[in-house]
Amino acid sequence: MMLEKKTTEFLEVLSSKEPVPGGGGASAAVGAFAAALGMMVASLTEGKKTYAAVEEEILCAKDRLKEIRDRLVHLADEDARAFEPLSKAYGLPRTTEEEQKVREEVMEEALKEASLVPLTIMETVLESMAELEVLEEKGSRLAVSDAGVGILFAQAALEGASLNVLINTKMMKDRETAGHYEQRAAELIREGRQRKDRIYERVLKKLQ
Repeated sequence: MMLEKKTTEFLEVLSSKEPVPGGGGASAAVGAFAAALGMMVASLTEGKKTYAAVEEEILCAKDRLKEIRDRLVHLADEDARAFEPLSKAYGLPRTTEEEQKVREEVMEEALKEASLVPLTIMETVLESMAELEVLEEKGSRLAVSDAGVGILFAQAALEGASLNVLINTKMMKDRETAGHYEQRAAELIREGRQRKDRIYERVLKKLQ
């Protein structure tokens, strides 16, 4: 698995000319870091008398973030797997009309699959943002900056994954499906930005 490598190994492969991991896998990784930061805030809050009244909410958020983090680790690999058919499709022969037709059909299916994985990354990251908001509001004030970093990472992951959607939909012949994917990505970005702005502004106020 991509994220089972040491961080330095992952970065080495990411820095190379290898086709994967790329922007999609990196976005999933950043999203996993965002979820992990939220879990850190929860860990620093649980068991503290000051936050006893919200302990159940904090623990629920922590559990959900663990599930989200693990899903994003898996999605980093899914992104790599989804790119493989597309990479092979680029190399298909297109000398004859028949070859060209086959290549276009294979490409179209590969582009759709390669768009769906980053869309799933976006949806998963957006889930983490809801939990980060809970932790920013109710978690330990000593860790509020970590909640702020987490929401910034989540937004970067969300918008980064959207670029991987768009680079694939741009080449799709099925413009109706492409438009559907693009609209969904835009909705997720819009919702994510609103949540990020709200949380980040509150974090800044608490730190200033």
